[in-house]
Amino acid sequence: MFIVDYIKEVYGAVKSLLTGMNRTGYYFTHHKEIITQEYPDNKDTLVLSERFRGEVVMKHDENNEHACTGCTACELACPNATIKIITKFDVTPEGKKKKAIDTFVYHLELCTMCNLCVEACPTGAITMAQTFEHSVTDRSKLIKKLNQPGSKIREGVE
Repeated sequence: MFIVDYIKEVYGAVKSLLTGMNRTGYYFTHHKEIITQEYPDNKDTLVLSERFRGEVVMKHDENNEHACTGCTACELACPNATIKIITKFDVTPEGKKKKAIDTFVYHLELCTMCNLCVEACPTGAITMAQTFEHSVTDRSKLIKKLNQPGSKIREGVE
C-alpha cells in the first residue's frame, strides 16, 4: 500500500510540474499578451488598480481645511495601533470648548493596508492613496503627520 501511495504522489508531482512548464512554454512562444510591466521603466504609463491601497492620507482643500473631527474612530478600528490621534480643545467664538485634532500620527511601518480606518471614519477625512514606493534607510521617516501645519477643521463638519 505504501508503494502505491508513493507512486501516485510522484505521478501527481510530475503532472503538476509538466502543467506549469506547459503554461510557461505557451506564454514564451505567444507574445500577444503582455503580462508583466517593466517597472521602473514605465513610471509614466504605470496604471494601478483602482482598489490598490498604498498608504493612508488626510484630504485637505485649497484653504488647508480637513474633515477630521478627532473622534478617534479610525484609531479604534485599526487592528495594530497604526494611528494615534492627539486632540486638543479649542474655544469657539461663543465661548464653548470644542474637541479638535492637534496631531494625526500615522505609523506606515505598522500599517497592513487593511482599510478599516477609512471605513470607520464617519466624515470621510482619510482615504487610501496609491503611493507605493516607501523604501527608506531610516525607519523614523515612516512615521508621518497627516494633518498639515496650520490646518483646521472645515466649517459644517460635525
